[in-house]
Amino acid sequence: MAKIAEGDIAPAFTAKNQEGKEISLTDFRGRKVILYFYPKDDTPGCTAEACSLRDNYNELTKHGFEVIGVSPDDEKSHARFRTKHNLPFHLIADKEAEILKAYNAWGEKKMYGKSYMGVLRTTYVIDEQGKIIRIITKVNTADHAGQILEELGLK
Repeated sequence: MAKIAEGDIAPAFTAKNQEGKEISLTDFRGRKVILYFYPKDDTPGCTAEACSLRDNYNELTKHGFEVIGVSPDDEKSHARFRTKHNLPFHLIADKEAEILKAYNAWGEKKMYGKSYMGVLRTTYVIDEQGKIIRIITKVNTADHAGQILEELGLK
């Protein structure tokens, strides 16, 4: 898996969102994108992160951002999660972890002394030309939107 860095062109992808509609990164060319990778719908940390982005969605869009969440959950799980928490952005199903791997958001994790493969919570901020301008690997789930705005000097 090739390491990607700030300044690189974001890897292209096409996958289904919570409605089963195909979404491609190229659909958002000309707009800035917050592409965030999270482990599982409706778990405490993932819910806090999604709700932070939801609660600050108007501020994010005011700065020209689109928000896209990606996890290995399927479209039905995403639809329930999105409806339950009134999330105004796309959630993409990456059941085979292809997008996660392309963005180095899939790797070895440890819990209770055991190693396993899973989602590495990561956020990529992509500019209008498709270039990665920020990679956040130490995500503050409770105030992720504020963290993004602060790291970009917009707060």
